Amino acid sequence: QVQLVESGGGLVQAGGSLRLSCAASGRTFSGYGMGWFRQAQGKEREFVAAISRSGGRTNYADSVKGRFTISRDNAKNTVYLQMNSLRPEDTAVYYCAADFLGGAPTIRSEYQYWGQGTQVTVSS
Repeated sequence: QVQLVESGGGLVQAGGSLRLSCAASGRTFSGYGMGWFRQAQGKEREFVAAISRSGGRTNYADSVKGRFTISRDNAKNTVYLQMNSLRPEDTAVYYCAADFLGGAPTIRSEYQYWGQGTQVTVSS
Protein backbone atom coordinates (compact mmCIF):
# COMPACT_ATOMS: atom_id res chain seq x y z
CA GLN A 1 0.00 0.00 0.00
CA VAL A 2 1.09 3.59 -0.57
CA GLN A 3 0.09 6.78 1.24
CA LEU A 4 -0.10 10.04 -0.70
CA VAL A 5 0.00 13.58 0.67
CA GLU A 6 -0.50 16.60 -1.59
CA SER A 7 0.79 20.08 -0.90
CA GLY A 8 1.35 23.37 -2.69
CA GLY A 9 -2.19 24.50 -3.28
CA GLY A 10 -3.37 28.02 -2.58
CA LEU A 11 -4.85 31.21 -3.95
CA VAL A 12 -3.32 32.74 -7.10
CA GLN A 13 -4.36 35.35 -9.62
CA ALA A 14 -5.20 34.41 -13.17
CA GLY A 15 -2.04 34.08 -15.22
CA GLY A 16 -0.02 33.01 -12.22
CA SER A 17 1.71 29.73 -11.39
CA LEU A 18 1.68 27.10 -8.70
CA ARG A 19 3.58 23.88 -8.20
CA LEU A 20 1.82 21.01 -6.51
CA SER A 21 3.72 18.21 -4.84
CA CYS A 22 2.60 14.75 -3.87
CA ALA A 23 4.79 12.88 -1.41
CA ALA A 24 4.43 9.11 -1.29
CA SER A 25 5.28 6.72 1.48
CA GLY A 26 4.84 3.01 1.87
CA ARG A 27 5.76 0.58 -0.86
CA THR A 28 8.16 1.28 -3.69
CA PHE A 29 7.19 4.59 -5.25
CA SER A 30 9.23 4.03 -8.39
CA GLY A 31 7.00 1.12 -9.37
CA TYR A 32 3.84 3.21 -9.52
CA GLY A 33 2.40 5.26 -12.29
CA MET A 34 1.17 8.58 -10.92
CA GLY A 35 -1.66 10.86 -11.88
CA TRP A 36 -3.27 14.16 -11.00
CA PHE A 37 -7.01 14.69 -11.03
CA ARG A 38 -9.15 17.63 -10.02
CA GLN A 39 -12.66 18.18 -8.83
CA ALA A 40 -14.42 21.51 -9.02
CA GLN A 41 -17.36 22.19 -6.76
CA GLY A 42 -20.45 20.45 -8.05
CA LYS A 43 -18.58 18.61 -10.81
CA GLU A 44 -17.14 15.18 -11.39
CA ARG A 45 -13.50 14.44 -10.68
CA GLU A 46 -11.57 14.76 -13.92
CA PHE A 47 -8.20 13.70 -15.24
CA VAL A 48 -5.45 16.31 -15.44
CA ALA A 49 -2.11 14.59 -16.05
CA ALA A 50 -0.29 11.31 -15.58
CA ILE A 51 3.25 9.99 -15.69
CA SER A 52 4.54 6.43 -15.97
CA ARG A 53 6.79 4.87 -13.35
CA SER A 54 9.95 5.64 -15.28
CA GLY A 55 8.78 9.10 -16.29
CA GLY A 56 9.12 8.16 -19.92
CA ARG A 57 5.45 8.54 -20.76
CA THR A 58 3.09 11.36 -19.88
CA ASN A 59 -0.53 12.15 -20.66
CA TYR A 60 -2.43 15.41 -20.31
CA ALA A 61 -5.99 16.56 -20.51
CA ASP A 62 -6.56 18.81 -23.51
CA SER A 63 -7.58 21.65 -21.20
CA VAL A 64 -4.12 21.81 -19.58
CA LYS A 65 -1.78 20.90 -22.44
CA GLY A 66 0.93 23.49 -22.86
CA ARG A 67 0.23 24.99 -19.43
CA PHE A 68 0.76 22.15 -16.95
CA THR A 69 3.75 19.82 -16.62
CA ILE A 70 3.87 16.62 -14.61
CA SER A 71 7.20 15.27 -13.39
CA ARG A 72 8.53 12.93 -10.76
CA ASP A 73 11.61 12.43 -8.64
CA ASN A 74 11.82 8.78 -7.66
CA ALA A 75 14.71 9.48 -5.30
CA LYS A 76 12.42 11.79 -3.33
CA ASN A 77 9.26 9.70 -3.70
CA THR A 78 7.50 12.76 -5.06
CA VAL A 79 5.46 13.69 -8.09
CA TYR A 80 4.94 17.30 -9.13
CA LEU A 81 2.45 19.28 -11.14
CA GLN A 82 3.77 22.59 -12.40
CA MET A 83 0.82 24.79 -13.33
CA ASN A 84 1.40 27.92 -15.39
CA SER A 85 -0.94 30.45 -16.98
CA LEU A 86 -3.63 29.53 -14.51
CA ARG A 87 -7.23 30.35 -15.26
CA PRO A 88 -10.28 30.72 -13.01
CA GLU A 89 -11.64 27.48 -14.50
CA ASP A 90 -8.62 25.64 -13.04
CA THR A 91 -10.08 26.24 -9.58
CA ALA A 92 -10.62 22.85 -7.93
CA VAL A 93 -9.37 20.41 -5.36
CA TYR A 94 -6.40 18.61 -6.89
CA TYR A 95 -5.75 14.97 -6.04
CA CYS A 96 -2.80 12.77 -6.78
CA ALA A 97 -3.25 9.07 -7.36
CA ALA A 98 -1.10 5.97 -7.78
CA ASP A 99 -1.43 3.08 -10.22
CA PHE A 100 0.40 -0.10 -9.19
CA LEU A 101 0.64 -1.23 -12.84
CA GLY A 102 3.07 1.61 -13.48
CA GLY A 103 1.39 3.15 -16.47
CA ALA A 104 0.06 6.63 -17.09
CA PRO A 105 -3.67 6.00 -17.23
CA THR A 106 -6.21 8.72 -17.82
CA ILE A 107 -9.13 6.83 -16.29
CA ARG A 108 -9.97 7.39 -12.66
CA SER A 109 -10.89 3.77 -11.98
CA GLU A 110 -7.39 2.57 -12.95
CA TYR A 111 -5.86 4.17 -9.87
CA GLN A 112 -5.85 2.30 -6.59
CA TYR A 113 -4.56 4.89 -4.13
CA TRP A 114 -5.55 8.51 -3.60
CA GLY A 115 -4.43 11.45 -1.55
CA GLN A 116 -6.72 13.78 0.38
CA GLY A 117 -6.41 16.66 -2.06
CA THR A 118 -5.19 20.25 -2.03
CA GLN A 119 -7.28 23.28 -2.91
CA VAL A 120 -6.28 25.51 -5.82
CA THR A 121 -8.18 28.75 -6.26
CA VAL A 122 -7.55 31.06 -9.22
CA SER A 123 -9.02 34.53 -8.98
CA SER A 124 -9.92 36.59 -12.02
